[in-house]
Amino acid sequence: MSVARVSVEPSRRCKKACAFCYNGSHADGDGEWTADELVAFGRDLAAHGVEAISIGGGEPLEWDGLFEVLEALEGVLARSLTTNGLGLDGPTLDRLAHARPDKVHVSIHDARARGEVRRAIDAVRALDARGIPSGVNLLVARSRLDAARAAARALAAAGIERERVVFLPMRGHDTPSPEEVAAVAAGPFQSMTCLRGCGASPRFASVAADRTAAWCSYTRTRRRLAALTFGALTRALDGLGLAPCDAGQLVRLGAAPMAR
Repeated sequence: MSVARVSVEPSRRCKKACAFCYNGSHADGDGEWTADELVAFGRDLAAHGVEAISIGGGEPLEWDGLFEVLEALEGVLARSLTTNGLGLDGPTLDRLAHARPDKVHVSIHDARARGEVRRAIDAVRALDARGIPSGVNLLVARSRLDAARAAARALAAAGIERERVVFLPMRGHDTPSPEEVAAVAAGPFQSMTCLRGCGASPRFASVAADRTAAWCSYTRTRRRLAALTFGALTRALDGLGLAPCDAGQLVRLGAAPMAR
């Protein structure tokens, strides 16, 4: 098995509590990992050839172990995180600069909300000013294509190049077609490998806050890890299917932690 990137959701805690969230995150979200557990897991993944770990959630900035993990895994494997940007104040930005993640992506969940688009732009500029590589995850809903196009134009006008934007189609409901996502991007763009059709990527795996593994962040087809190791991850994924998230039911909706 040649998994190159593993997405980990260390908790389901997120004050934003979006209704479409793919793991049902909320202000009192459960499923907490400890920093030591995630550091040990990351080191074992790297020892078996995994190149990168992405930290999602929940909101990573609301998880107490974030900075400890980022610092402990520096130089071990590439470390990225996706944030809603609400917690990116000055002290937090300074702590991120010290922890030196390889990438921080700021999400725009509702392109209609000008304040949210502005917050993402301001957050990226603040990250850039501290030398932290950054980008934007723009969630594209079919009912909000015009707003998504306007948000994409605002990002470009702010100097955030298309190469730094990941265009993520809403999953589970209100899902745009690949052509509609392409029209929003208005040029070459990054998205999910499953944009054109549901399927597992042999180079990506997701581990949720409840320590269940899956081929995709959205599917309910999951299996609990027997241990927090690469071997346990490969055993959990062996023979595991993938229930499509657009199969007519609400299943693990939302924006992925990172494109894969």
